[in-house]
Amino acid sequence: MLFIFYIFGLLICLYIVLILLFTIGFDKLKPITNNHDYTTPFSVIIPFRNEAENLPDLLNSIAEIEYHKSLYEIILVDDESTDNSLEIINQFCVNNPTIDLKTIKNLRQSNSPKKDAISTAISSAKHNWILATDADCILPKTWLSSFSASICENNPNMLVAPVGFKSNSSFLHQFQLIDFLSMQGATIGGFGIQQPFMANGANLAYKKELFLKLNGFKDNDFIASGDDVFLLENFVAHDKSKVLFLKDIKALVTTYPTKNWSELVQQRKRWAAKATHFKSNFAKGIGVIVFFTNIGIGVVIIIGIISPVFLLLIVPKFAIDTFLIFKTAHLYQNRINSLSFLKTLLFYPFFTVYIAVSSLLSPFVWKDRLFNK
Repeated sequence: MLFIFYIFGLLICLYIVLILLFTIGFDKLKPITNNHDYTTPFSVIIPFRNEAENLPDLLNSIAEIEYHKSLYEIILVDDESTDNSLEIINQFCVNNPTIDLKTIKNLRQSNSPKKDAISTAISSAKHNWILATDADCILPKTWLSSFSASICENNPNMLVAPVGFKSNSSFLHQFQLIDFLSMQGATIGGFGIQQPFMANGANLAYKKELFLKLNGFKDNDFIASGDDVFLLENFVAHDKSKVLFLKDIKALVTTYPTKNWSELVQQRKRWAAKATHFKSNFAKGIGVIVFFTNIGIGVVIIIGIISPVFLLLIVPKFAIDTFLIFKTAHLYQNRINSLSFLKTLLFYPFFTVYIAVSSLLSPFVWKDRLFNK
């Protein structure tokens, strides 16, 4: 029993150091000054498959974007939709003729429909700056102007940007919100300590010319997901100093939580499936520390029922997690339910370990398609 105590104590120390570094990095990363002219042209790429439920909100937010319409185009990529998504888009075009929006068909070439969709759109994009998002997102009015300001100020090759959740007070929604905030906090912190290792494809901008020079997704198109992190790794390998995080609430894209636990499990399995293909040793190291720490937390919670003294081990871990999560929630202007937060702290280790193991042993479902790891 004492051996378990010491081993877990070591894991907790490593974990605390890691999250402390992310917290320091979070504060080191400064917002943009946002005082530049908004002159950057963008090609906005949005893949979709059976998104009739979400497209109205997305399209309405596109109509509200405050940016000169001659400076951006919207490319929607239809990935074999069978619902009335196309009818919704066509009606939007009729009602908004001044917006440069077109719909194209996805040209499948690999095991990744989304990567194929992005590559298809890039081949016809008019502008050098590609800005990718998802069809289940809502875009802020200041989205393009925020990106343009950062591009003018910093001259990057890639900009990773914030993604938030529209959640209610249910535990399912709050769990996803808290989990997502922890990932976003780690993402920002990683950039702050000059170790970028995560990105979200729902809000990601990069130069078309460099995407093509680096052969796009060619080295990872056998993996269904990862249109964000693998591209991030390639851009970082080319020039890490030119890959930045856009720490600006005006660029925050909002998306929706899954509707049930079954969908959440499939989503998290999809996210976890790409982890074994990371090139970054830093990302791999984080995965190992987090995985075994969560195993340890689960063991300690179970043992703590018999021997409460063991529960003291998890207090520092929960404390440092709380600090980073609430720091991110403050930046993203999210409200967290206190009871749901406590439940999440206790439930999360078991959920994470289950997802990690399940992603190795079974396929996942994405957009009504079955994918192997």
